Amino acid sequence: MREQAVQDARRRVAACFVALDDTRRIVGYYTLASAGVPLTALPPENRKKLPRYPAVPAVRMGRFAVDQACQGRGLGAALLADAIARTMRAEIASYAMIVDTKDEKAAAFYRHHGFISLPDTPLMLFLPFALPNHSEMKLEQQESQSPAGVTLTGRFLNMSADISAKA
Repeated sequence: MREQAVQDARRRVAACFVALDDTRRIVGYYTLASAGVPLTALPPENRKKLPRYPAVPAVRMGRFAVDQACQGRGLGAALLADAIARTMRAEIASYAMIVDTKDEKAAAFYRHHGFISLPDTPLMLFLPFALPNHSEMKLEQQESQSPAGVTLTGRFLNMSADISAKA
C-alpha cells in the first residue's frame, strides 16, 4: 500500500488518507483522485438537470481498505464519511463521488451508504452530491457512528503531504 501511495502521490494522480489506531498503526485507508463520468453513463433521472457536457466532474475513490482486525466495527463507514466530507468541502466543484467495486459484496456496502449503480456498469457506483438532503443525510448517519477501539478524530492524515515532504 505504501509503495502504491508513494507512486500515486509523486505523480499527483491520487491523494491517500489513512486512519491510525492509538498505537499509530494504519488500520484503514482510502485514495481520492479527480475523475469525470460520461453524462450518457448516468441514469436519465440524474442527467436531465445537468449541463450537456460530455462528462461531469467527479471524485474517484480508487482504493479503500480496512484492516481485517478492525472490520465489522464501523471503520469502513467512518472512512467513507470522511472521504465524502473531504470531497464536499473541496473548493473545486464535483457532481459525485464514484467507486469501482471488485464484486457484489463491495457494491452492496456502497449501496447501503446511498451510492447508485451506473445502469450499464453495475459494479461502478456513484453518490451524487447535488440531490437535496441525499448526501447530507447519509453523511450525518455515518459521522454519528464511531468504531470501537479506533480513534478517528484527528487521526486522518494526508499521507500524500507526508510523503511529499520526505521526497
